[in-house]
Amino acid sequence: AAPQGPPVYVDLAYLPGSWSARTVDEEFFRRIRSLCYVVSGDDHLKEGVLRPLLDALLAGKHQWGIDIQVTLIPTFDSLVMHEWYQETHERQQELGITVLGSNSPVAMQDETFPACKVEF
Repeated sequence: AAPQGPPVYVDLAYLPGSWSARTVDEEFFRRIRSLCYVVSGDDHLKEGVLRPLLDALLAGKHQWGIDIQVTLIPTFDSLVMHEWYQETHERQQELGITVLGSNSPVAMQDETFPACKVEF
């Protein structure tokens, strides 16, 4: 267990993918407080740890005790993400969590891909 300490505030936190995503738990979100969390890793390994990671965000954010709006930015489409969004939408609103979709196509150098714009 990590020693207790004050939380760290950042504008953007990139959440690890694949097997490393297992290290992101409620304590992570309690201590690393970000305005935006980017969830990446569109692979079969991420699907298995995605729901616990998203639930940990809700549990960790609940402990903040301050009203800070948080934006969750998934970089891939996922059935697990859709189910979590639907099942916890009311809780997300209570905690001030917004989930962005990547439905806008961006064209760069002969390829098109979904993206979203984040401004600070």
